[in-house]
Amino acid sequence: MKSSLALLMLLAMALIMAPLLGQALPGQSEKAVDKWFKKQAHAKPKMSKIRLFIHDVASGPDPSIVPVAKANGTAKSRTQFGVVNVVDDLLTSRPGDKSEEVGYVQGVYVSASKEAVSLLVALNFVFTDAKYNGSTLSVLGRIAEFSDNREFPVLGGSGNFRLAQGIVVAKVHSADASTGNRIVECRFHVLHYG
Repeated sequence: MKSSLALLMLLAMALIMAPLLGQALPGQSEKAVDKWFKKQAHAKPKMSKIRLFIHDVASGPDPSIVPVAKANGTAKSRTQFGVVNVVDDLLTSRPGDKSEEVGYVQGVYVSASKEAVSLLVALNFVFTDAKYNGSTLSVLGRIAEFSDNREFPVLGGSGNFRLAQGIVVAKVHSADASTGNRIVECRFHVLHYG
């Protein structure tokens, strides 16, 4: 019980810190960041629209979403209340299996409602492609089951997406009921200064 409580407290802290952790840029000195920030005083934000696809693999030899904790009463809950899943999904520019990889999505999904299927989501979109390499976008929000389009706030970013704010609209592009695997389309509308 103590280890489960400690794990849940650790995950709660991770959820709270996720947007802030996505802001850290390796190799940037405080002086360099101060210099960059001063230049932004009169700068106008850039607007970026980005369409990406998350590949959620729930089964097979190498799943990208796995449950890591559950509450004592989860087995009795019709909503799976208390289940914590960790995700490390592939991010591509198109929905197909052979699409160009542009990065990955790391974070957690937490079943957070006793009354209805509802997930608390904290995700960092980490870019590895040439255009945005090393940049991130941080998203925190709620998935209410049975909603076609899910809107999440973009809380921040790093690299090309410094001081990011905006929204991302996500919807399931395709799903395989037998495996639980799915591809989720994400359309970002982001204001940023990077």
